[in-house]
Amino acid sequence: MTNLQSLGILGGTFDPPHYGHLALAENARVQLRLDRVLFVPAGRQPLKSGRAITPARHRAALVEAAIADNPAFAISRVDLDRPGPHYTVEMLALLRRERPEAEWFFLMGGDSLADFLAWRDPAGIAQQARLAVMARPGYEPDLEVLERAVPGLGRRLVWLDAPRLDISASDLRRRARAGLPLRYLVSPSVEGYINEHHLYRRP
Repeated sequence: MTNLQSLGILGGTFDPPHYGHLALAENARVQLRLDRVLFVPAGRQPLKSGRAITPARHRAALVEAAIADNPAFAISRVDLDRPGPHYTVEMLALLRRERPEAEWFFLMGGDSLADFLAWRDPAGIAQQARLAVMARPGYEPDLEVLERAVPGLGRRLVWLDAPRLDISASDLRRRARAGLPLRYLVSPSVEGYINEHHLYRRP
């Protein structure tokens, strides 16, 4: 078995996973020449503690359905199988312990980078993985402020040339509640799972 030397991490609630997630992961895989991209569903995100999140078993199944046709994608349950709250810096440490030889890239949108200083130990995150960032419309991270708060962060940033698919999970949940189609926004297997299990139907 060949050791994987270059790995991407895409974390999130994935409630549900959509084509924006998949496009970011695939473009990062090609641009950064990643051996694999790990999708890491969060058990409980501290920054999103204000709303109910779909049970982990459904979100994990949705991710598995979304990535099933891409052999370079895999799911990691590193956050789902441990007690919360879950912080990115701790998740990275656990993954690096599993594969200490790998070079790690943490995939994120420009909106996440704009809020990066609100995360737990941003310097610790940047130390453990390079940040591969896709620009998001309406979000312009202040790189000077970020660099002052986390010296050397600029050298840890990689900007991805990825299509800007402005799809939001909250809008998808709203559409599902209203009985509107999700086709062309999520993969057919994800839409099928949502319909089969009647997810997002209750307000």
